[in-house]
Parts: sequence; structure tokens; C-alpha cells
Amino acid sequence: MCAILGTIPKTDETFFKKALDTLSHRGPDDYGINTINGEITLGHRRLSIVDLSHNGHQPMFNESKRYSIVFNGEIYNFLEIKNELLKKGYKFFSNSDTEVLLNAYIEWGEKSVLKFNGMWAFAIWDSLKKELFLSRDRFGKKPLFYAFVDEKLIFASEMKAIYPFLKEVKPSKDFHWMKNNIFLYESTDKCLIEGIKRFPYGHNGVFKDGKLKISRYWNTLDHLEKIPSSYDDQVEKFRELFLDACKIRMRSDVSIGTALSGGLDSSATMSAMAHLSKGHIDYGKKDWQHAFVASFPNTFLDESHYAKMVTDHIGIEATFVKIDPLKQWDKLDEYFYIFEELYITSPIPMLMTYEAVKKHGITVTLDGHGADELFSGYGHMLEALWDSKFSLKSTMDVLNTYQGTLGDVGAHRKSTSNSEIYLKYMVRKCINKLMKRDIISKDSDHNNFKKLDNFSQHLYVIFHETILPTLLRNYDRYSMMNGVEIRMPFMDHRIVTFVNSLPYNSKFGGGYTKKLLRDAMDPYMPKEVTWRKSKIGFNSPIVDWMQNDLKEWFADVVHSKDFLDSSLVDNAKETQQLVLNIIDRKSNLFSDGEKAWSSISQYLWEKSIIKRKYDFA
Repeated sequence: MCAILGTIPKTDETFFKKALDTLSHRGPDDYGINTINGEITLGHRRLSIVDLSHNGHQPMFNESKRYSIVFNGEIYNFLEIKNELLKKGYKFFSNSDTEVLLNAYIEWGEKSVLKFNGMWAFAIWDSLKKELFLSRDRFGKKPLFYAFVDEKLIFASEMKAIYPFLKEVKPSKDFHWMKNNIFLYESTDKCLIEGIKRFPYGHNGVFKDGKLKISRYWNTLDHLEKIPSSYDDQVEKFRELFLDACKIRMRSDVSIGTALSGGLDSSATMSAMAHLSKGHIDYGKKDWQHAFVASFPNTFLDESHYAKMVTDHIGIEATFVKIDPLKQWDKLDEYFYIFEELYITSPIPMLMTYEAVKKHGITVTLDGHGADELFSGYGHMLEALWDSKFSLKSTMDVLNTYQGTLGDVGAHRKSTSNSEIYLKYMVRKCINKLMKRDIISKDSDHNNFKKLDNFSQHLYVIFHETILPTLLRNYDRYSMMNGVEIRMPFMDHRIVTFVNSLPYNSKFGGGYTKKLLRDAMDPYMPKEVTWRKSKIGFNSPIVDWMQNDLKEWFADVVHSKDFLDSSLVDNAKETQQLVLNIIDRKSNLFSDGEKAWSSISQYLWEKSIIKRKYDFA
């Protein structure tokens, strides 16, 4: 897990190093820069995880020096691929996955990426063909940006490494569309900074003779599979896949842990690790028993007691991280500079959690991201009503399961009957169908997309195009800001294709979301967590902060001239009144807190990035 930077044509290495050093947080352990044959400059910042020796240094060259690589990510099945390449006569001079990746490309070319189980953004230079190969993982776990400036191609792990090459750092022409579509822009090539583009995930690129050709290599719909007809067999298949996904992600030469929320997904991940550790298989470093729990005392977001049930059940200690915004709020400008993007909630809880992870000597965590979008979505469960509309029993099961997952969760939700929910949904759905604005996906015309049930189509979109890509981007920044790598077993492409092949009633039912996951992991988890229905989510108690510890800060911001005059903030006066209503406790709605933060964050982004004083000379 690292950071990469490259330019074609070459760049003066003194200037190049200044740009590369903007990414030092991603790779604090080592760096390397090489200008190859006067044609390309490649740079790398290293976070050492597999093969900690200098043999893993990058840029890395193959034995003949024809090929060179800079790589950010991890290939979890590198040992299996390495054995395959050894049989073909390849020699290895390190124990790193980087060398395996490079030789795999030499052997299989661009098709090599289909062999990889992992997360990646990498560049390989072929000095004989004078050709650059770029690739980004299937689902966008690792970032990659690029720009053309005066006919120079620049590519990098974060936008800030490209800033020195731009004539001016200014907001994109699409900025206002992007700030109003927070969950849509990550799956496009749009960026918040003018002149920079986002390299698409699931794609490869070839740069030759001044032209970049990008092509898609992965579409989950092309890999859907025949599933076991028996639900019990489906559970067994999922359990097998999930345990193996965790097992290969436990391969590490440094200590590993888990950011444990107390929810089902992270608890399942931690419990799987505990189960696997009872065997005698060498996963690499066995020092894995580290759980880090974000605690929000006296707020509705606190799930620490559930997390303790899990750690008590598997017999390990946990580090409880009390989220106190006052300890970090003075660093907000720097956080926004490193984060680079916009989001609907404060990053403080996530940043504090991964900061604690690093302070305790942990470099890798296995976390539970992706399960929500695979199995139940965020309120999307009602979409199964369209699939069950001719069955009263199925319809009632959907409605009862949906109602059971709600609860107050700080939003003062009023009670609504099943019949009201059903009628409201059906009216809205029929209108959307008639207006042809239902389920807009880039892959809507794919035959296998049309074969998915309505609920699964919606999950497909939030997993591949909207919510999850945004969250993956966020957690990459939260963790890498602290020099920590997150590995995500639920994001294993074998699990993604299997679950996307299942009908909705294998994913939830009988009053429970994520039914398949619960049944698969029940033998390894405390029942109170496995069969818990309420879901809270890892978030910021922003309303509580605005009404207590940070009310003066928020009041000062919305009354400041800079905020009121910001060209990037729409309706600053409206936001000011919204904030004051929350501070004065006229509103306690979490949704109002999110709305207020979203508007203020546009101003903070402008202050931290656009108005920042840069010295690129």
C-alpha cells in the first residue's frame, strides 16, 4: 500500500520529488524516483507491508530491465500466482507481491489483471515498446488520477501530487454539479479540480505516442454464476468464500487488526479472523488480535457495548477510542487538504480511529466495508416489494423486515404502518416507471442486468456506481492519512459475483437483513450481535457536536465574511439559519446536521485547497 506518481515525458527529479512528497502520508517508510532512458519519470512512496526489505523497493525493474513498475495496493493471492510463474521458469528476487504482479504482466499482458485478487492502481513501463500500461482494481478501492498539461501526461494516487504541474489550482467547471451529487461523481472521470481526471476503476489504459486509450476489463455482470438451488448450500458456499477471503487478507509481514464498530459486518470479519487463527496455516504475521472501537459516549451512535460482546466472545482485548472532536478540530484545514473530496459528514471519527490504529503499531486492518451494499442497501430494501407484489406473504416479510431495521436513531422517526409504506412505495415506483427514471445504471442495457430482480438491480447500482465507490474513496483517505492499509473481505470479487447472482430472498427475509451472512457466520459470533436487528452505522454525531462542544465554532463560521462571500457555497444565509436552529435546539434532526455540514464543508474545502499557499518552485 503506497502512492505512485509518474510523468511522460520525464520531469526534473528535484521538482518531481516535491510533487511526490505531497504523498508522504501514504508511504512514510521509503521512496524512490527513476527517470528511465530519459523518457519517463516514475516515483513511489512506500508503506512496507509485504517483504519489508529493500528488495521490495520501487520503482521495481524486471531482470532484463525492460519493464519497470510503480504499484499501490495489494495482491492477496500473490503466492498462488507466484507458484504458477515459477513453474513457467520465472525467477524471483524478492518476497513481494509487486514482483509477482510485474512478472504476471510480462507473462499474460493486460489479461493478467483478471488473475489478481486484490486492490490496485499501478503503472508498468515497457522501455522497448515505449508504452505505458495503467490499471485500477475492479471496484475502485485504490485511487488513480491523471492530467495532460502541455502535452505531458501526469498520473498520481492523489490529486495534490498533480497540483505542481498545473498552471493554477482552481475548482472544476463541474464543481457545483459534483457538490450537489456527492454519491454520483466518484464513478465518473470528473474531479473537483479543473484539469484533472479520475481514472475509472475496472479499467486498463495504454499510453503510447501521446495518446491514452482506456478500456474496461471488468463487469460483474459478465461473471454471474449458477448458484446452488438450496439455501443451505448457498450459506455453505458463502461461508467458504468469506473465510477464504479473510484468510488471504491475513497475509502480512506486519501486525494486523480490525476497526470494529459492533455492527454485523465488522464483527463477522473479526470473528472470521479469530476462527482462522485457531488453525495452523501460515497466513504470514500471526499478530492479528487488535480491535479498535470508536466510542461515542452518551450519543445514539455509540455501539461500543456490542463491540465488547464480540471481543469478549473471541477472547481478545479491544482499544476503545473515545471520539472527542475538540482533540482534532484544529487540524481540520489539513484534513481537508489531504482528503481532497467532499462528503456529507465530518471525517473526525474515522480519522481518530485509524490514528489510534497506527499509534498502537498496527499497519493493516481487515474491515467490513461492502456488506451493506451487497445485501441490503440503505433503505433500498423496499425495492423488493416490486419483486414480491403478487405474494402477500412475501410482501409482508419485506415490510416487517424493513420496519424491524429502523428505530429512532436520533431522527425522531414517526411510526408508519405497513400499508402506508406499501402504498407510498408503489405510487412512487409506478410514477418512476412511467416517467422512465427508474434504476438508471451505466449497465442497464446489459442482458444480465435485465435478468436481475428489481431489488438486486438497485443493489448493483449502489455497489458499483454510487454509494460504495464513494465510501471506498473516503476510507482510502481516512486510513492512508495515517499510514494504515484497509483490507476488505466483502469486496473479494468472488463474493461480489456470487452475491450478485442471488435472488433477493437469499439476501434478507424472516425479519432479518443480510440473512445469508448471519446464517453463515452464526457459529463464530455472539448471538446478541449476529441476530441484532438495529443498524446505526459509523458516522459523526454532528447535531450533538453543534449543540455542545463545537457550537461556538459553527456559529463563528456561519457568521464569518469568508463563508458568507464564498463563491462555492449556495445559499450561505440559509445554511447560517439552519446551523443556528440546530445550535438553539429548534432542530435536532440528523438530516439537518448533514445538510449543514455539507454546505460548510464546501467552504472548508475552498479554504484548505483553493486558497492554500503553494510553493512549487
